[in-house]
Amino acid sequence: MAELLSKEEFRRQLEEAIKGNHSEAAPFTVAWANGELKREHFARWAENHYHYVGPFADYLAYMYHNTPEEYSDAKDFILQNMYEEEIAGDRHTDLLIRFAETCGTTRERVEDPKNMVATTLGLQSWCYTVAARENFVVATAALVVGLESQVPAIYRKQTPVLREKYGFTDEEIEFFDLHIVSDEIHGERGYSIVLKYADTPELQQQCLDIVRRGAEMRRMYMNGLYEAYLKDDLGETVQS
Repeated sequence: MAELLSKEEFRRQLEEAIKGNHSEAAPFTVAWANGELKREHFARWAENHYHYVGPFADYLAYMYHNTPEEYSDAKDFILQNMYEEEIAGDRHTDLLIRFAETCGTTRERVEDPKNMVATTLGLQSWCYTVAARENFVVATAALVVGLESQVPAIYRKQTPVLREKYGFTDEEIEFFDLHIVSDEIHGERGYSIVLKYADTPELQQQCLDIVRRGAEMRRMYMNGLYEAYLKDDLGETVQS
């Protein structure tokens, strides 16, 4: 019979579940960090990324609904995350659209779901399904640990080149600077919720499995963007 992992070992295994498919190593991310993209590529990324992160408050709302009242710290965390996405300061999606418009696309194109590729729709659908159907601890592991906690490492590689090579202003790339900070905080709080409330061997294993799947889903999404928008321009294919 499986034994309950210590919090230290559980944390280590959660981190390991992400590493093999961390999107910081995705070809699209690497090409971006190497300055190989054009502004039109950033525009296509934004038109897709909007449909992954745009509904994030909706995912969180499902999680909030599914979290029992006695887990007040988990509910507070989810509610604060929703607030930061939609109400505190500029809406995160508006910052993303500001960047997209600077890259030559329009709000209308960004908001039109016809402009996302199939793998983006797959990630969005997976997020909705997990948030609505899974135990709140498992959903937190998936969406906050498996997905959101990856963001700072990705954007720390992508953001400097936006300033140094492409000449974007701080205002134009505020979306990235904001998420380097906020998602690092969210990721750590997500870890703390999962470590605290995944209190059976079965729940721990479910969390590990779904974090691994979440990393795979995000990597699939990034690889889909590479295949759709960069493969022909760079003359390469995604390495599995």
